[in-house]
Formats: sequence, structure tokens, C-alpha cells
Amino acid sequence: MDLSFILRALAARWKGVVLIILLGVGATVGFTLQQPKIYQANADGFVSTDTAQNAPEASINDSLAKSRAPSYVTIATSRATAEKAAQDLGLDVDPSSLIGNITVEQPEGTVLIRILARSTSPQEAQRLADAWVRALAAQVEQVESPESRTSPIQIVPIEAAALPGAPISPNVRNNVAVGTVLSLMLAVAYALLLARLDRRIRLASEVEKRFSTAVMGTVPAFAGETKERSIVIDSALETGSGWSASEAFRRLRTNVAYMDVDNPPRVILVTSPNAAEGKSTVAMNLAAAIAASGQDVVLVDADLRRPTAASSLGLDDAVGLTSVLINQVELPDALQQHPRYETLVVLAAGSVPPNPSELLASNAMGGVVRELALKRVVVIDAPPVLPVTDASVLTRHADGALVVVTYGRTVDAELNETLSQIQAVQGRVLGVVLNRVPKVGNKYYNRGYYTSRSDDGSTKVKAARKSKRAKGRRRG
Repeated sequence: MDLSFILRALAARWKGVVLIILLGVGATVGFTLQQPKIYQANADGFVSTDTAQNAPEASINDSLAKSRAPSYVTIATSRATAEKAAQDLGLDVDPSSLIGNITVEQPEGTVLIRILARSTSPQEAQRLADAWVRALAAQVEQVESPESRTSPIQIVPIEAAALPGAPISPNVRNNVAVGTVLSLMLAVAYALLLARLDRRIRLASEVEKRFSTAVMGTVPAFAGETKERSIVIDSALETGSGWSASEAFRRLRTNVAYMDVDNPPRVILVTSPNAAEGKSTVAMNLAAAIAASGQDVVLVDADLRRPTAASSLGLDDAVGLTSVLINQVELPDALQQHPRYETLVVLAAGSVPPNPSELLASNAMGGVVRELALKRVVVIDAPPVLPVTDASVLTRHADGALVVVTYGRTVDAELNETLSQIQAVQGRVLGVVLNRVPKVGNKYYNRGYYTSRSDDGSTKVKAARKSKRAKGRRRG
């Protein structure tokens, strides 16, 4: 577990982390404020001996006092001392309960006995400390002078307890600090635990490492990803997030082309583990990116269960692939020219058949794909792999498949099963496309450093292109 993993886990679940910290600190403050205030007063007693007549006797008395002082700590916390203090204060309480409010200290190397008394009232703490010193003095005198003889050693109260000005408990600052630290630790543990349990795909590096499959492209989420406006290449959507998405699709086109420079794939199948992963949007934009480069390309809507390509592009879906497969129309008659791209034609799905898997696995389908691939690059929008077998059987007609997964949604087990099903039918996986990657901060994914943008998302790319073309004409 490295630092980058921890930071990613915290960033992905920052709302929960912040909520846990706020709840933890709030609970600490609430609990602290509900606790009763405890005040503490200190009173000191001096262990005294008889007056010395000479220096040697003074030395002996001092040694005697120091040797006896530690033993008086036990006497100070005895039940007998507590009873005397209770009588002095006129309290009708169990002496044991008073002992719990008393702490006795004997500083090493001194003849002092320090009484620390605690109570919910500063006045009561002060009175209890003074009474306890007097009770201790009386108890020591009784112990040290049996049979009414004069005691050679005694406890002398030397300083009355001062009235406490502030409570010693609860300590709000310390409690909040401890609560904050514990809440932070709990929040980090929460984020790391969920990160360990969370199997959703988020990083291209994880896909390449765990599945030994190349990530051919990462596509950011963009505002115009709707059925009516799915193509962002060279369109009005090529601003802001749409510009970032169009650049991602151009990189995807380039990466696919450079898989095998001498023999690039001519028939590219685009699928996904589940529905609503954005595979149709990726297929349409990949086809548009190829067309924008000047190559002839045909987009085939082979999702015969839920076709979307034709309607998304504003084309007629009445006649299409199914019409060709059942020999209702000839293939050239079923192709529709895209209104914006001269080199892009679309073969719509046509009417929804009752047996889509059989049609897609047929020799007729293979013949259609081969005929289209003679003059054009073929991009096939296939159904998702896991719900139905259509995409798996289609892979034998394609040079390879691009598998589209959604950032933070597709689970690793789903991708693994998808790759396994494609490979089980001897299909080739070209790579994975990580779709709908969120933007980071105020910058969209992979915005080029060479591109200048204003705050409203307008772009100067077109102006740069015009300037470049003008320079080319001048050179010519």
C-alpha cells in the first residue's frame, strides 16, 4: 500500500472522510460539554520534628522527617483519615467516596505532603483539601504518639488551599484534539477499507497490470454526451469538456492505427461488459475521428436489440443491417451518408429481429462485413457482452474488439468475464477504453498546453489552424 493508493482512496471518498471527521469532532465536543466540571484545590503539609539543639541533632531530625514522609502517603489515603475529614466538614457520606476525590503526592527529597482534592464546586474542593491536611495531621499525631505521649514528629499545614479559578476537567482543547486525531484515523481506515473492497475500475494502470490488456484510450466525461449530440469531433461541442473528449477520440484513432502500422485493423468491434457504458458514443466518435482524418469508414449498428446509432445521428433506422441480411435490399442501398462527414457512411440496424444472435453469427453477416471492409474501415457498434452472446459471435467477423468500461462503475470481475468470453470464441481484444473519466479540479482531462482557452470555454484552436494553413499557402 503506497502513498498514491492512500491519496486516491481519500480523494475518491472525500465526502465520507469529511463526514466522519465532522461527526467525530462534533460528538467529542458534545460529549465534553455534557461532562460535569471538576475543580481541584491543592494544600500542603510539612513533616516537622522537635526543635534541634545543635547541628548533628538537626541533621538527624531532617533525616527522620524525610524517611517518615513517604509512609504518610498511605496514612493520608486511609479510611481513618477520610472519616476525620468528613467529621471536620460535617459531611454524612461514606469515607470511601471521599478517598476517590483525593490524590496524595510526596515530592522526592522533601518533607512535604501535598493533598490534591477534587470536587464539582471550587469552594468544596478548597474546603476538602484543607480539611484533609488537618485530618492527616491528627491521624499522624495519633499514630506517632501512642499512650498519650508527646509525638516527636508531626504534620504542620503550611499553606491553605487556594480557590480554583478554572476546572481541570473536562479539558475541551485536549479532548477535541484527541477526538480529531481519532476521527481522522477512522476516516482514513474507512477510505482504505472501502478502497480494498471496491473493485470498480478507475485507473488505466490497474487494467494493464491486472488483465495484461492495453488501455487504448481514456475518454473524459463531457456535457454533450446525449443521443442527439453524441459526436464531438469538429463540432460545436468541441469546447470545454467536449474539446477534451474529441482529443481523446483522436488519440484512440491513432492508437488503434499504430497497433500494427503495416497491417492496421480494418474491422473494429466496439463493445462493453454491460449496457449504458457509453460504447455507442465511443463507436460513433471513433468512426468520426477516422473520417476526419480522410479515410473512408462505415459505422455499422450491430446492436439489433437496442439500436441507437441511427437515431443519435439523425438518420433513418427503417432500413439497415437486418434488411440486408434477409435480402430485402442490397447493401449499397442500405448505406446512408453522414451529413457532416463526406467519408463516413452509416449502416443502421434496421428493424429489430426475433433472432439477433443467429443473424449476427450467420455467413451472411460475415459476407456483409467483408464487402464493407474492401473499401472502408469498418467500426461495428456491438451489443454488450455479458447480457447476450451477440458481441461474442460478432468477434469472429472482426479484426479485434475494443472493450469500453465506465470509470468508477464497471467492476473488475465484469471486465474479466468480458475478456474471457471474447477469448473463448477465439476473438481478439485490441484493448480497453476507459470512458467517462471525471475532470480534475478546474482543468479537463489532458487539456493540451498548446491550446489557449478563455473562462467561458471558447477555444482558439480554429484560429491556430487557420493561421497554420495561411502560412502553408504563403510558403507554397
